[in-house]
Amino acid sequence: MRHEAHQAHLAHLAHLAHLEHANHHHPAAATWGMAAQATLHCLTGCAIGEVLGMVVGTALGWGNVATTVVAIVLAFFFGYSLTLRGVLRAGVGFRTAFRVALAADTLSIAVMELIDNGVIVLWPDAMDAQLADLLFWASLAISLAIAFVVTTPVNKWMIGRGKGHAVVHGYHH
Repeated sequence: MRHEAHQAHLAHLAHLAHLEHANHHHPAAATWGMAAQATLHCLTGCAIGEVLGMVVGTALGWGNVATTVVAIVLAFFFGYSLTLRGVLRAGVGFRTAFRVALAADTLSIAVMELIDNGVIVLWPDAMDAQLADLLFWASLAISLAIAFVVTTPVNKWMIGRGKGHAVVHGYHH
């Protein structure tokens, strides 16, 4: 009888361990579609900031460094703002929403800005192009497209580990 009680106890412990494991949250498998959608979200904020920063800097006759710095700051601002807006709509307090936006977007925006601005710097004459020049808009569009392609695998990696935009999805329900 003692052996049966011991077996029953072991079976009960195994069942409890299974229930605890089943209730433990595992990140969803990251798909390329999820990663592309997260990157497109990031690209939207970055593009708004980049374009606005470059337009303001170029229109005011600022130098390349000042214009680039303003464009990068605005890219982060708009990238974070878009995420922040969505998380705040879920009823989360500002401090928590701000932390979620930082956690979700920082690496993605940083990679996107590094690639985007790197392409512009390396593109012959792109840094000196004016708003009326086709080169200005073509180099900006192509640099953002390249940044999208490079950043998508980064977002896939982050989502697969329960980070980045995977954190934001917890607030969309």
